[in-house]
Amino acid sequence: MLAAAKPIRELHGITPGDLGDSVLAATEPLVLRGLLAHWPAVQAGRQGNASADAYLRRFCRDATVNAMLGPQHIHGRFFYNEDMSGFNFNSVRARLEDVLQELARQRGNPQPPAIYVGSTTIDTALPGYCEENPLDLGPRDALASIWIGNRTRIAAHYDLPDNLAGVTAGRRRFTLFPPEQLPNLYIGPLDLTPAGQPISLVDLHQPDLARYPRFLEAMRHAQTAELAPGDAIFIPSMWWHHVEALESFNVLVNYWWRQSPAYMDTPVHALMLSLLSIRDLPPAQRAVWQDIFRHYVFEAGEETAAHIPGPARGVLGPMGDATARMLRAHLLRKINR
Repeated sequence: MLAAAKPIRELHGITPGDLGDSVLAATEPLVLRGLLAHWPAVQAGRQGNASADAYLRRFCRDATVNAMLGPQHIHGRFFYNEDMSGFNFNSVRARLEDVLQELARQRGNPQPPAIYVGSTTIDTALPGYCEENPLDLGPRDALASIWIGNRTRIAAHYDLPDNLAGVTAGRRRFTLFPPEQLPNLYIGPLDLTPAGQPISLVDLHQPDLARYPRFLEAMRHAQTAELAPGDAIFIPSMWWHHVEALESFNVLVNYWWRQSPAYMDTPVHALMLSLLSIRDLPPAQRAVWQDIFRHYVFEAGEETAAHIPGPARGVLGPMGDATARMLRAHLLRKINR
């Protein structure tokens, strides 16, 4: 029997001034009820779709955005096509005002096409919005993005940055899975993805347990929450999250930041190189490289290179901008040989 997802832990009465490390450096997800209730955008969203739409249009300055458009029969689920050679939607560049106009035109349609504007930088598309709806995250260099659409579903995926997301219009349901549930989520291709990140192939509305039997175990660890305007959710780095927009007009604002130095590349690059250079080695050699990675990466400490004079440690010494540039150039030369 498919287990019901557990509620995500909630904090009530929290204000933006309370956003310290106990929230923003947490390793478990948190729902922050009413965190953004004071925002003018939320006040407009609580008055209804027309008010929320009009509020966004105040900031439109002829910006062009990436939009995902899907036919009626996908029922809002952006996914692959039948043979996974492509996708069940089209990606287009469009004026944000035109997208908002189409969303308004489809609002009374009981079976509308799926319309979704995702991960759009607010300062580019809606200049002035962040000044009127501020959120101080302290020293974190966060990127503020906006997500706009009708009833849509985004398959479970992870993001490398930590993520604080807040609903300003409509409602959204989040279903989260801890990072260690990766084997039970049946992840699709790494190099052909709907929006940049690998996704779970399991349909949460109709999970095919004959095809994906381990998903039963994933659901035993699932957590869920439904957010209304003013509510926010903190999603830690690498947690899988399925996101469903539940109304005919939905707006979400999110902030991404990394707990790592700016010079660091995404670990996905290391994964891809490992697939190229390690995965298909004989088992005994793979085991040796597993130990090498453990020694130099996963269990590295001060003693790893203590026997080498400091100036001679090279990439085994402290990493910084200059060393990172040198190492990146070295890798490019090797890869392009």
